[in-house]
Amino acid sequence: MSGKPRPCGCKGYRSCLLCEREFNLLPFKDDNFTAESLKEQGIPSYIYCPSCNLAWPGWDYDPAEHPNHSGEAIAFPGIYIQPEFFTEKEMIELMNSFDSIPWESSVSGRRKQNFGPKTNFKKRKLQLGSFKGVPSFSRLFHERIQSVPLLRDYHTIEQCSLEYDPVRGASIEPHIDDCWVWGERIVTLNLAGDSFLTMTKYHGGSEKYNLKDVDIELPKTEDIPDICVRIPQPARSLVVIYGSARYQWLHCVLRRDIKERRVCIALREFTKQFLDPNDSMGQTILKIASNYFDCEKQC
Repeated sequence: MSGKPRPCGCKGYRSCLLCEREFNLLPFKDDNFTAESLKEQGIPSYIYCPSCNLAWPGWDYDPAEHPNHSGEAIAFPGIYIQPEFFTEKEMIELMNSFDSIPWESSVSGRRKQNFGPKTNFKKRKLQLGSFKGVPSFSRLFHERIQSVPLLRDYHTIEQCSLEYDPVRGASIEPHIDDCWVWGERIVTLNLAGDSFLTMTKYHGGSEKYNLKDVDIELPKTEDIPDICVRIPQPARSLVVIYGSARYQWLHCVLRRDIKERRVCIALREFTKQFLDPNDSMGQTILKIASNYFDCEKQC
């Protein structure tokens, strides 16, 4: 298929259940991502426990297993999970607020609502575009994340709400978030629908994902085990990936892990270069990103 978006929103190699049926396309083979198939490849699988902050042998997450896990745990740095970051009432109110705004079709069966600058990662161009800030109801979580020590100085410059629907076979392929514009801490607020991030070691070079721009000290590649780690994303939780987990591991959301409608909010911060007071575009975007507007009048 060409790069032109299809009616469902997919383009290129990306597909969803709708266009796979209509155009007889082959889906992304996430059957390579099972405990059994990974074991055949010599890649052990682990499940991260938010209660003890360790990864234990396994695939599926059962919170009742803590603290009586089986097997030998390993450390997996760069993960922060705060369950019940939202109350049930807050989750319902936020879901209603997001659903009051039009959703746009996106690739791989997802729908999105994007509030942020226009970015071209390949050409390394950043423009303001139509960015005017974030909806007023976003103030709830923008202020709340400041109470998390890891995020105390976090300045959001992009907010993207994402919907994963099992009817469309929604997923996201293994990737690393761009490292030229987006900073170290990748924040996900999982509103509704339990899910997982499935993480595997990155074996590529530094040209992809603009990894050459990373300016923090990381473990040597040869010291990183070739394993798969599953990160639970419970409904109403906050999940942050940073450090090695951010830069040296691919993460994806498997189609089979979307059992019900999932809505999450992805927040992104700037890299250091755009935080420079002398960077006029960066300073302009930071100022606009702090603006809360009334969706009933401007959405």
